[in-house]
Amino acid sequence: MQIRKASKEDIKSIAKVYVDGWKTTYKGFVPDNYLESLAYGEAEQKWMSFLSSENDPFIYIAVNEEGKTIGFAAGKRLNHDKFDGELYALYLLPKSRGTGTGRQLVSVIAKHLIEQGVNSMMVWVMEQNRSGLGFYERMGGKAYLRRKNEVGGMLVEDVAYGWEDVSALCREE
Repeated sequence: MQIRKASKEDIKSIAKVYVDGWKTTYKGFVPDNYLESLAYGEAEQKWMSFLSSENDPFIYIAVNEEGKTIGFAAGKRLNHDKFDGELYALYLLPKSRGTGTGRQLVSVIAKHLIEQGVNSMMVWVMEQNRSGLGFYERMGGKAYLRRKNEVGGMLVEDVAYGWEDVSALCREE
């Protein structure tokens, strides 16, 4: 497996991982009709727009031996009173979960933020996503904030996890 910074040419594969990731991760947590409505074309527009937005956004992808994107993580600067950076998204194809790919992607995001002079980071996680909560807790994240968020006409609870020092996330591979 290889992890590299994504370019606009990778948007199609990022959109596929994003949509497929939502459909597997959030099944039973959000309305089925919302998951069924997710489309690759709209996801491509979302991620293209993300890369063109403010706050120095960036995406890294994990590519398997066959050259297929199996996961990605997105990050950006953040104007927040406690954290200067955000792990905006982390999505893996189901077969790639539990393999260390997620940890490696988070590590690369942390390294990138440090290179930009950003030393703290947060991430929002849907509270019903117990595996996601556990993952960030095992990575040393501390829950510090909650919010309500509307997804497909349904109100969900999100939890923010934060790291005051992202250097703890940087792993040597």
